[in-house]
Amino acid sequence: MPSSPHVPDPATGSPDPAVEHARQLTDTVTRLRRALRSSIRTDYPWESLPMAQVELLQTLAAAPLRVGELAARQRLAPNTVSGLVGKLLDAGFVDRQADPGDRRTARIALTPAGRRQLDDWQHAHERRIAAALDTLDPADRAAVVDALPALDQLARALAQPGAGQPGAGQPGAGTEQAPAAG
Repeated sequence: MPSSPHVPDPATGSPDPAVEHARQLTDTVTRLRRALRSSIRTDYPWESLPMAQVELLQTLAAAPLRVGELAARQRLAPNTVSGLVGKLLDAGFVDRQADPGDRRTARIALTPAGRRQLDDWQHAHERRIAAALDTLDPADRAAVVDALPALDQLARALAQPGAGQPGAGQPGAGTEQAPAAG
């Protein structure tokens, strides 16, 4: 039976390797996001959108959505999303459109100014990351690039409902298992 993620392995006294890897990844991703945000604002002082607003713009780039749909996709409370949408409306990055399926509700859509802002944000980050990647030795750069598909899969797995819960992703997790035949 595998050891509990919170209890050191009794044989070695060291933490569960999966938990240690998760801790290292969490620390690295946190530092990477902070470094990117900080360096972008140093190099591009106009870049002042909070990440939550950028993420809403990224979601709206695919298609206009109702506030409730945005909240569900971002896993945020609808009132939080309403506040963020209000700021994006004031900035002219989004607008409200009548929902063709229900005239009583509105969909939030990216404006041309919002699209430009999102494109500028994306290009600034791409240039900054490309420049940083160029500072790495070829082996480290290749390791980062080689890890991208796995990191993408990890992001997809974490986006699934119940991800990160004990037993999530295991057969029968969250359900009662039938007795073994035999």
